[in-house]
Amino acid sequence: MIENTNKIKEKHTEGLRQAIEHRATWFYFLIDEAEKRGMDAQFARDAIRKCGCFHGENKFPKTNDIRKFASFFATEQVQRVFEMEVKTTDDELNIEFHYCPLVAAWAKLTDDGVKISKLCDIAMEGDRGLISKFDEFTFELGNTIASGDNNCQVVIKKKKI
Repeated sequence: MIENTNKIKEKHTEGLRQAIEHRATWFYFLIDEAEKRGMDAQFARDAIRKCGCFHGENKFPKTNDIRKFASFFATEQVQRVFEMEVKTTDDELNIEFHYCPLVAAWAKLTDDGVKISKLCDIAMEGDRGLISKFDEFTFELGNTIASGDNNCQVVIKKKKI
């Protein structure tokens, strides 16, 4: 008997969410231990930004075409995991996230909204680093689920030259 394709997608999406939650849990405990030892979390920002830069240089096509970039940044799989609404024009990629597995993981570990918001902002350094490798793009972060909003808003725009 062949399993329903939607069930396969749902199982796959749930598996990816669990993997992301697991890594977000690592991230939480790494930052928590560092802070308990008197370390500033800037080391995490720097490391995650470098990771984003690495991905921007090595895993994404060199392009100034927002639509092409969007097809790599917001794949169908990623859209399902984060419950994204994606709107793309020639000049802008606008994404609303309606679910975040990182925030879901952190909410299981703490009810400290300020801490969750800080962890989210640190994690966003990956996207900031990635976009920094595209000279013609800008990155804007609007609402965040981590700050208590109903969604996250990310806008990537072509710079007006």
